[in-house]
Amino acid sequence: MRQPNQDGAYEFAIPSDPLEARRVQEAIEQQLRSARFEDKEIFSIKLALEEALVNAIKHGNQMDRAKSVRIRYRIDPTRFDIHIADEGKGFDPEDVPNPMDPENLERPCGRGLLLMRHYMTEVVYHPPGNCLSMCKIRNGRP
Repeated sequence: MRQPNQDGAYEFAIPSDPLEARRVQEAIEQQLRSARFEDKEIFSIKLALEEALVNAIKHGNQMDRAKSVRIRYRIDPTRFDIHIADEGKGFDPEDVPNPMDPENLERPCGRGLLLMRHYMTEVVYHPPGNCLSMCKIRNGRP
């Protein structure tokens, strides 16, 4: 992992490879622990981060290792912020069926989006839908 920018943010790109995504998740988890985030907060961030990276790699970049996923994140005493962008054409999150609707309970799509919205304080998709920003505001003391 590189050194942070002057504003304290880490910024880099990874190939569309689930192993690389796992390395990012592990590095961020270590930094969250060092920043004394609570286990519950770390769990929430890890789950949302995994879903976002899998979506970028699998759906956005279609598992094409020649395409990259750009990541920028910052950890401070009160919050965690992350921005993830893939090279895909994007999507409209409003077009994804609600997995909680009775007719969609057996369908696998949409669950990751639901989990990200549930576990993070804020989730924002940026047009054309291949970029997403998430934040988790800390509940506990720094």
